[in-house]
Amino acid sequence: MAEYNVRFASHPEPIGVPAGTLLVDAAREASIEVQQPCGGQGRCGRCAVQVDSGAVRRRSVLRLSPADVEAGFALACQTVVEGDVSITVPPPEVIERRLVTDHIAPEAALPDGYDAAESQSIRRVELQLTPPSMDDQTDDWGRLCTALRQATGIEHMETSLEQIRGLGPILRNSDWHVALTFDRGRNGSPRLIRVQPAAEALEAPLCGLAIDVGTTTVSVWLVDLLTGNVTRQASQYNQQIARGEDVISRIIYASKGDGGSELRDLVVGTINEMVDTMCARAKIEPADIVKATVSGNSTMMHLLLGIPPESIRLEPFITPINHLPRVPASEVGIAMNRDGVVDPLPGVASYVGADITAGVFASGLRESPDTTLFIDVGTNGEIVFGSSEWMVTCACSAGPAFEGAGVIHGMRANTGAIEEVWIDGSTHEPSLRVIGNAAPRGICGSGLIALIAEMFLTGVLDKAGNINQTLETPRVRRGLHGAEYVVAWAEEAEGNEDIVITRVDIDNLLRAKAAIYAGFKVLADRVGVPLEMAEHVLIGGSFGKYINVEKAIDIGLLPDMAWDRFEFLGNTSVKGAYLALIDQAVRDEIASIASDMTYIELSADNSFYEAFTSALFLPHTDLSLFPSVEAAMT
Repeated sequence: MAEYNVRFASHPEPIGVPAGTLLVDAAREASIEVQQPCGGQGRCGRCAVQVDSGAVRRRSVLRLSPADVEAGFALACQTVVEGDVSITVPPPEVIERRLVTDHIAPEAALPDGYDAAESQSIRRVELQLTPPSMDDQTDDWGRLCTALRQATGIEHMETSLEQIRGLGPILRNSDWHVALTFDRGRNGSPRLIRVQPAAEALEAPLCGLAIDVGTTTVSVWLVDLLTGNVTRQASQYNQQIARGEDVISRIIYASKGDGGSELRDLVVGTINEMVDTMCARAKIEPADIVKATVSGNSTMMHLLLGIPPESIRLEPFITPINHLPRVPASEVGIAMNRDGVVDPLPGVASYVGADITAGVFASGLRESPDTTLFIDVGTNGEIVFGSSEWMVTCACSAGPAFEGAGVIHGMRANTGAIEEVWIDGSTHEPSLRVIGNAAPRGICGSGLIALIAEMFLTGVLDKAGNINQTLETPRVRRGLHGAEYVVAWAEEAEGNEDIVITRVDIDNLLRAKAAIYAGFKVLADRVGVPLEMAEHVLIGGSFGKYINVEKAIDIGLLPDMAWDRFEFLGNTSVKGAYLALIDQAVRDEIASIASDMTYIELSADNSFYEAFTSALFLPHTDLSLFPSVEAAMT
């Protein structure tokens, strides 16, 4: 097979590749990052590169205009090398990240009456061993187990080869006075995590991690297991976004070559970046972290553990496993004690994972006799309807728009994010509230909801999401992506660039809100309980607690109900993981929740597409479902 040279403008040397190699694969050989938010399916157009010279063949030009192709642009995931070529890769999108914070959110408060010694699966026991002699030639491991049995009654404990290799020197260097850290396990034998000289162990921290692996955002809480208190919190974008913005795109990417390994490395790297920073802040070593409890949707959990997820997207949509086993940290790669325990929480089905079972517990729904609607607003919108007596659940792919991704000027809720918008109905001029009272840098999820609602109610948008280009205001104009509305001018923004919302952005937001609304509408219809029967509407998700209820109703994201029925809970997934980390009884209850839920697969329900299509309008094609919005429009 012929081989050709691919020269990248940002790389000093050409890369030799066989004919037919995708440009994205050639870029990877050169260690050049090319974003693939659709997972390499050629749908998003965000991997466009410029072919400066040479022969290539474009399999697809979707999202590229004739002028783009004429200028040499090509989709890196759909274009193959057919000769020596020179390529320019545009700068990658900058992904806003939130690093570690020492400020602990109120939802991380320790439960009332909590007893760490009684509740946790992690134990640390001080032991004084009898030294060996010519009269007692018991081996080191047997001697340790005997001392443990005498102190605790534990008859048998599992260990690793790595622990055995280091055991002899530790015992002798500590004069046979040691401390054992072990996990009690659920059904099997306890497992040894660490042996230390007793004097050293009494001064050493004992820490754990609660991890929520979201499709868009990964959150990590560092926990002092001696007290149960959260000491550090962090969250940032999941680095897998560069290979797919939704779970389907990532499943497809994972099925290509070593895509699964790459996605696993990306999410482990995301977690470890935060853990490393937290350890430095807390002045602890990774070896002091002995347990991690993990929640996330089914696809994210499988990708983290390197389990092929292909069957999740193929009919009949079955996961390889819902109740994942505990595994040693060394098998996962998280920056913690290698013999520490990684405990993945159980999921329900292909698209309802541990993030929901953990969230149901953390929200209090499991114990509530009232009919309740629980919605986790995220990339993979998951919904539970029920009470302590019954629960049905479903999921819908909402996309990452409400989390700031997939929107040209979207960002996380950090300093500089526009979080609230008001538009004057006569001048169409906006007033903004920006996090940190700083110059605006972009728009976060709550700001996007407010912006769409205000644009609709003031006539900037029609019901179908079209921007009214007849308005006499410089805020409405034609841009690179069609019609757009200028939210902030360059001179008032931090980046010296106009902050806009485009028709493409609006379409993404309408699809996200339509998927969520259609999901809980179909779920209610399937069980024959009208939505208005819900006495409480609980909203989970990393940005949920900042949503303006009125404006979320105005765009048709939430049902039109009395505002006092709504409660915004924040990230219930990571909170549930935290509670399971510090209390074994909670961990068992979450497993029970996973087993008790009834899952409804929306892709097999024809009524979902009809409900989704109806909800693609503002607020809905059926205005009778939104009487308060209809009144505001008159």
